Amino acid sequence: MTSRKLTLIPLAGLALVALQVGTVSEAMAAACPAVTVADDMGIKGKFRQQFALAEFEKLANCKLTFSENPDIGKLNDRIRGNPKLPALADRLPQEPLVVAPYDVIGTYGGTFDALSNATESGTSDFMSVRHVNLLRYSDDLETIVPNVAKGWEWNDDFTQLTFFLRKGMKWSDGAPFGAEDIEFWYENLAIDTNVREKPKDYVLVGGKPMTVDVIDAQTVRFNLPAPKPGLLSHFANHYAQGFQPKHFLGKFHPAVNPDADKEAQAIGFENGYAVIAAYYGSSDWMDTPTPMLTSRSKIANMPADTVPTLESHSLTAESTEGRHLVANPYYYKVDTAGNQLPYINEQDEIFVGESEVRLLKLVNAEVSYKAQALNLDYVPLLMENQEKGNFTIDLKPRIDMPTFAFNVTSDDLAKREAFGNLKFRQAMSVAINRDELNEVVFFGLGTPQQYIAFSPTPRFVDEKWVQHYAQFDLALAKSLLDEIGMVDKDGDGIRELPNGDKLVLNLQVPTQSISIKLVEMVGQHWKNVGIDNTVKEVTTDEFRSAMSANKLDVTMYSKSQPLAVILGVSELFLPPFDNYFNLRSGIRWAEYLDTDGATGVKPPAYVYQMIDDIGAFQAAPAGSAESDRLGQALVEAMVGNLLFIGTVKAVLPIYHSNNLKNFTQFKTASYAYYRTFPYRGDQWFFEK
Repeated sequence: MTSRKLTLIPLAGLALVALQVGTVSEAMAAACPAVTVADDMGIKGKFRQQFALAEFEKLANCKLTFSENPDIGKLNDRIRGNPKLPALADRLPQEPLVVAPYDVIGTYGGTFDALSNATESGTSDFMSVRHVNLLRYSDDLETIVPNVAKGWEWNDDFTQLTFFLRKGMKWSDGAPFGAEDIEFWYENLAIDTNVREKPKDYVLVGGKPMTVDVIDAQTVRFNLPAPKPGLLSHFANHYAQGFQPKHFLGKFHPAVNPDADKEAQAIGFENGYAVIAAYYGSSDWMDTPTPMLTSRSKIANMPADTVPTLESHSLTAESTEGRHLVANPYYYKVDTAGNQLPYINEQDEIFVGESEVRLLKLVNAEVSYKAQALNLDYVPLLMENQEKGNFTIDLKPRIDMPTFAFNVTSDDLAKREAFGNLKFRQAMSVAINRDELNEVVFFGLGTPQQYIAFSPTPRFVDEKWVQHYAQFDLALAKSLLDEIGMVDKDGDGIRELPNGDKLVLNLQVPTQSISIKLVEMVGQHWKNVGIDNTVKEVTTDEFRSAMSANKLDVTMYSKSQPLAVILGVSELFLPPFDNYFNLRSGIRWAEYLDTDGATGVKPPAYVYQMIDDIGAFQAAPAGSAESDRLGQALVEAMVGNLLFIGTVKAVLPIYHSNNLKNFTQFKTASYAYYRTFPYRGDQWFFEK
């Protein structure tokens, strides 16, 4: 057994920190080089921009010593329910993830100022700054790298996926994290119908659940009912984390703790599931309102304000005006100089519903970073104020694009008949002058095209589908409308429905993800062929609620996903063709399928074929002839039936303060890879 002793090591710019070090010979090893992406010093690991601890020490021929944020004790005191901090050596895992910062080793301190639309509107951008999952896409958006898990392994036929976790890793309250937390998330939350009535698509394989085996404390295995190689991608880019704290939520779960209901009743709840709903909710979003909003009268009795986290920052305050977070004292990453991340002490998020007020705050440099809900309309004013405000605007390609859908399952039977007619959707597509949209809304920086679901366009997609009914042709639009009996019967210049009823499309524009200027222009294009409409901006929550209730004639949002995402998540091809937070259509088709035909509207045959094809597509090896054939069939069914009508794929602005350092150039301005997640917000810092 080697002897160990307590040593104080001075570190430049940081407080003296007590460290557990090894033998004398280990302590005398060379100091580790401060490797960065800008200067890798010839030290390259297995994965981009990061290392396993033993790997880094071997490559650099050094022994890494660890240091902490001098304010971390005070920050920890603000996390309700957390005990006093043990030494750093007892907080870091035995195998921390060593990351190379982009430019320089950062300094501690500061508050990251975030701006969102509302409690669950426009918030994913900020959430992604602190986000973690089992894996992560690197910033090349091609390479999957370790994150919470230190490694993974598939079996030969992609029906077993095993994750290897970090020994000694802890939740933000100091409790051990391990394989049982992953099993608990899956078995007791994700597929427990008492928690979530219908399991999400991404936790199923071909519509069937997986099983989870705990091999040991740091090893967990997913057993799939069919091959799904893209499951790995899901755990690298999705907002929904593949773990939840069993030690915290499990005591309120009746399947885990026989006394769960008693525990719940002791703090004022009806039963254990009610407590889980308060903390975890019916949503899988990280920013579902915590008990501070949902159970304010009971908050004093609850063990903490929010569930413990593995993220870089932990929630300490929340209201209808915003949220506040502080650095996680048990965070599992260090930089190449041994400093525990994150560098930034606090995060503050405010909610502003009015787009004009949000724009003013950006102009006034009150925000550290922002991309979500920034439309290209804002760019001229923001660029005018860059120098004065000491911020930068980057224009980056987007993966998704503004897209429209007609309600093919409208509860108004006359509208359902019209909207469900393919010729109507074809007419409305060719009535749109996409070149004009590109010039006016996107400053000529975009590419007019049809929605094909995949973006960028995979090699298996025939180019004809990219421009299918995407040409501007007023004569064709009018002719198609005439063919289906939508004509101007009273001579007022406006077409009626085939049964003679008046038609005025109510175009409700959500305050994020699509430009109201674009919608107004499309509305005018449709008026030009005799389809009357009104345009009204609404909150995103109002839009989502109305869309889910099947109350809208037309739905609109940005839409499209890269191949890597679709290999793991099939929701774009399953009614209602996306999740609650994005653009959906065919709500009653989904209802019919969910209820085995008891309620809802039976989908057409091509929808059933898409359901079969997406399952087979995900099971086939990517790039194989069978995969390409199925992918082409999916595109042909989706685009040929014009369930969704695309417009222009262009660029979007990314706003960031010039005081925010280690900030790199993004490859895209998009949600697809979970916004900032590939670009490592935990190593951002503020210049002092």
